[in-house]
Amino acid sequence: MDIDWVCKHHSDLSKEQLYAVLKLRAEVFVVEQNCPYLDVDGLDLEGDTCHLMAWQDNRLVAYLRLLDPHSQNSDVVIGRVLIAAEARGQGLGHKLMEQGLKQAERHWPGTSISLSAQAHLQGYYSRYGFGVVGIEYMEDGIPHIGMHRP
Repeated sequence: MDIDWVCKHHSDLSKEQLYAVLKLRAEVFVVEQNCPYLDVDGLDLEGDTCHLMAWQDNRLVAYLRLLDPHSQNSDVVIGRVLIAAEARGQGLGHKLMEQGLKQAERHWPGTSISLSAQAHLQGYYSRYGFGVVGIEYMEDGIPHIGMHRP
């Protein structure tokens, strides 16, 4: 699997890249997970938000968003983590997380990281040093849990 990893500040995204990101997020989070919510939340173009993309044969196959700690007044926040349906089952999720952590450290060295995980993915994120913070809660009809990595 030949993957081209690209991490860009929002101001460096081409309109084609931004379109591919928003399209894939809608396919996975809104359509596949049957969760009608406003994915375009105003944070994609804020502060020093970065977008980590995995491209294979000119198709976006994996993605996550890094919100900068200054705009969030807290940690680096990883979110919108996804793998395209046709690219699942190949270990790409682990490569995505490794790349995401590497980019977070590159852009904001030594800064802790937080995320809001779908509850059933606690084990996945704990493999990368994330621990549960708080109690499980419902978000858009899906159980979530806050997680933190010092």
